[in-house]
Amino acid sequence: MKDLIDKIYKHGNKEFLELLDSRIEDNKKTFIITANPETLMYSKTDEEILNMLNDKQNLIVPDGIAVVKAAKILKIDIKERIAGIDICTHLLEYASAHKKKVFLFGSAQNVIDGMKKVIANKYSGIDLLGTENGYVKDKDKVFEKIAKLKPDIVMVALGIPSQEKLIYKHLSKFKHGVFIGVGGSFDVISTVKKRAPKLFIKLNLEWLYRIICEPKRLKRFYNNNVKFILNIKKYK
Repeated sequence: MKDLIDKIYKHGNKEFLELLDSRIEDNKKTFIITANPETLMYSKTDEEILNMLNDKQNLIVPDGIAVVKAAKILKIDIKERIAGIDICTHLLEYASAHKKKVFLFGSAQNVIDGMKKVIANKYSGIDLLGTENGYVKDKDKVFEKIAKLKPDIVMVALGIPSQEKLIYKHLSKFKHGVFIGVGGSFDVISTVKKRAPKLFIKLNLEWLYRIICEPKRLKRFYNNNVKFILNIKKYK
């Protein structure tokens, strides 16, 4: 586990977004893995996830304050949490400003419809190549379609680990582009759900806000975040 955490991007939000911008401009293929405790816990039992995290071509960011805290326990200097939703929002802003081609895949149809409205109203510079909800049966076929369109940015909202596995499976079909699994980011950006209040975000308590809003998340939080930290302390 320590080796995986040591592979995570160590600088801050600003530096990462600047790196991302330069990679888009240079047409460098980039797969961003937003690593939270759940992602890292999957690596203990899922060889596909483990290989993905060990692949030096991928960019892994610390999307979870528990990951940053675990790094400190292990004496690894990771500057700060880099939230997946902030990366997602930045990519939309950048794509709009630079007329980039974008494809959105995942979430429910009402969420995708909300995303299309937000893009039309707020990010109108985006060349939206297409969208597909996450309930389509043949997801591989969707990715084959996306590859033919040659997008600059592909956002996939299918939840961990499905979204990462699907991206990684088809990554070789693309010559360029930024690929990221965005989890529930579409829900928030489309305004179907609200993001945590600024105070929760500032205090790194977004996880608590989500549990308050959706108590059923508590079991998932325990199985991943709590067990993750216990694992780290045991390792140390």
